[in-house]
Amino acid sequence: MPGVKAYTLREKSKADLEKQLDELKLELSTLKAQKARGGSASGLIRINTVRKSIARVLTVINQQQRGQLRLFYAEKKYLPVDLRVKKTRALRRALTPKQKSLVTEKQKKKNVAFPQRKFALKA
Repeated sequence: MPGVKAYTLREKSKADLEKQLDELKLELSTLKAQKARGGSASGLIRINTVRKSIARVLTVINQQQRGQLRLFYAEKKYLPVDLRVKKTRALRRALTPKQKSLVTEKQKKKNVAFPQRKFALKA
């Protein structure tokens, strides 16, 4: 059996995916047992394919779960941390626009006492 394709997995229900996951895990355990007994090389090459297929099935299951959670929290005020946009470390630590616009009392007094000068430029 060649590796499973993600686009075919996305069409299946969660129960079908879990059933396929169990079958793949069972197949992987039999292949590992063959390897321990010193089985043929052609069968052992399939271990890698089965492992990748298991990863694909798990990925699709997780994507579907996250999609359902996103729908559930769509109209809520707060999002769980793992569903929030990650951005970069620098962007997460940057000041908000409101924090950037704040001015201290001392600076406000300076701005009033010494406003920005306007110069007329000769053309």
